[in-house]
Amino acid sequence: MNLEFGLDTFGDITRGADGELLTAAQTIRNVVSQAELADSVGVDFFGVGEHHRADFAVSAPEMVLAAIAARTERIRLGTAVTVLSSDDPVRVFERFSTLDALSSGRAEVVLGRGSFTESFPLFGFELRDYEALFEEKLELFVELLKEQPVTWSGTMRADLEDADVFPKTEAGLRTWVGVGGSPESVVRVARHGLGLMLAIIGGPAERFAPLVELYHRAISTFGTPEHPIAVHSPGHIAHTDEEAWDAAYSGFEAMNNTVGRERGWPTYSRARFQNDVGPAGAIYSGSPERVANKIADTIRTLGISRFDLKYATGTLGHDQMMQSIELYGTEVIPRVRALLS
Repeated sequence: MNLEFGLDTFGDITRGADGELLTAAQTIRNVVSQAELADSVGVDFFGVGEHHRADFAVSAPEMVLAAIAARTERIRLGTAVTVLSSDDPVRVFERFSTLDALSSGRAEVVLGRGSFTESFPLFGFELRDYEALFEEKLELFVELLKEQPVTWSGTMRADLEDADVFPKTEAGLRTWVGVGGSPESVVRVARHGLGLMLAIIGGPAERFAPLVELYHRAISTFGTPEHPIAVHSPGHIAHTDEEAWDAAYSGFEAMNNTVGRERGWPTYSRARFQNDVGPAGAIYSGSPERVANKIADTIRTLGISRFDLKYATGTLGHDQMMQSIELYGTEVIPRVRALLS
């Protein structure tokens, strides 16, 4: 099996050594440094998410990825999610085909509806059109991926007639769709013949096995090409379990409680965190050995070919994330490959 290992970040606003929150500008510069390190330690992919809220610094991931492209050599570059519903498919394709040129063919894109909705009113879209916007824009994006003149009509944007889009890529644009657990979404991905990116942020990996089976069955039914399946899950690595857990908890607590206040979730606790880092949870945190074993179990269970660790969560500091990235590349990835060889 050709395994790939990635890292994802949403550009979470973090705290500095003095305990104060960093500026968004410094956070973005730190993300570039983190990507440089990931490239140097052998990570295969680096993803940057798109958000439009105060606790995340990155609202224009392609700009950040372009800076990273100029300072890295081999690592593939893409989004942890591009919120296609509130963007224009033509502009998204143009930005990523440009990134592909700048990076000498290393660009890829993960499309999604997004777990936050701030972009909808910000760009003039109605939340009542949440499903219709994504379905229609994804259909257009799939046509654009053919890199031929497009004739297309819909209800959410202006029609196109024999429209060509530039620049062209040299070898195509690798495209995934992020899915949180909806069977309908899995079938949509298969129908369009795109890669499936499972966002597993809660519960054990085996809970998603039926979705993987559904994807394979749907691919066979539609006769679309088989594409890789990947998992995106959060975590943090340190030299020992206790060091990793003590460092990571405050960030997970801050993130969960911030979002929880908006969505009515219960207050996050250390007991819940410890459950989440165990076999029944979706946080991949601990020593390199523990994290490698858990990733290997997930790959075996789901038969996936890529695992992306969301290494940044909440206010976790830059230095701690840099250590986590280094351990992921130098210790975790080789251990997983050895376990599965």
